[in-house]
Amino acid sequence: MRKIVLSVMMASILVFMFGCGSGEEQASSSNGESDNQSNEQSPEDSENKDQTITFGVTPWTSTVPPTEIAALILEDMGYTVEQTKADVGGVFMGLSRGDLDVFMDSWFPMHQKYMDKFGDKLDDTAVSYPEAKTGWVVPAYMEDINSIEDLKGKEDMFNNKMYGIEKGASATKESNELIKAYGLDIKQVNSSEGGMMAQATRQIKQEKPVLFFGWRPHTMFNKYDLKILSNEKGFFETSSVHVVTNSKLQERAPEAYEFLSNWSISIDDVEEMIVKIENEDMDPKKVAQEWIDNHQDKVNKMMGK
Repeated sequence: MRKIVLSVMMASILVFMFGCGSGEEQASSSNGESDNQSNEQSPEDSENKDQTITFGVTPWTSTVPPTEIAALILEDMGYTVEQTKADVGGVFMGLSRGDLDVFMDSWFPMHQKYMDKFGDKLDDTAVSYPEAKTGWVVPAYMEDINSIEDLKGKEDMFNNKMYGIEKGASATKESNELIKAYGLDIKQVNSSEGGMMAQATRQIKQEKPVLFFGWRPHTMFNKYDLKILSNEKGFFETSSVHVVTNSKLQERAPEAYEFLSNWSISIDDVEEMIVKIENEDMDPKKVAQEWIDNHQDKVNKMMGK
């Protein structure tokens, strides 16, 4: 009888122990699943992360209108948009590293060196507008100066100075190469776009000789009667302005990439908007929205509608 009782007691203990162990294993399995779920991003969270589009913005007036228009359209498409200011070298570096997604104001062939340097990390996505002229500029009242060749022997008219933009710009390097190629007794004086224009404006208002770097689109051609000097050595070829993106944007945000790949705008429209922002002190976003409202058919086409 004792043996029977002992056997029953041992069986009960074993059943109890098996039941506890099984319960702990199930609880552990359940808790593990819960932990894994809490550590994983939901599809919605992942999508929201990929919805942020970051623009690189150079300190050029020509960069602002296209950037603001594209930003407003992308926001309307449901993206979050950020803007990061940097010089052009910093913008291309940011694009290559993935810190930036889009640059709306890349000038070709001037910026081709960055495409060559960073290779397949960048994507030449669209032509914003073709035939943007750049080069050394003088006021139209300087009737005897029409080409770079005309400057030779007359450098002292300009106090042997040519005013340029920031030192890191591709145009600055090309201007220095031009000076060397033509053997000009001229020194390039570099500053910001605003600083350069302040120097030029002072001279123009007094109808004095002045030599500086110019490009379209820019308000300088609306404010003053200017001419871009021709040259026989091929410096400052007519440029086309492109949209450049990080090469991973197409996969990460395909709808945004599709819109940007269809992007185009006229140089006259950009220049008109620059005038409103710079001369009339209008808010850039308001100017951009006005353009969108007046060009809805074009916007729809860029969005693939």
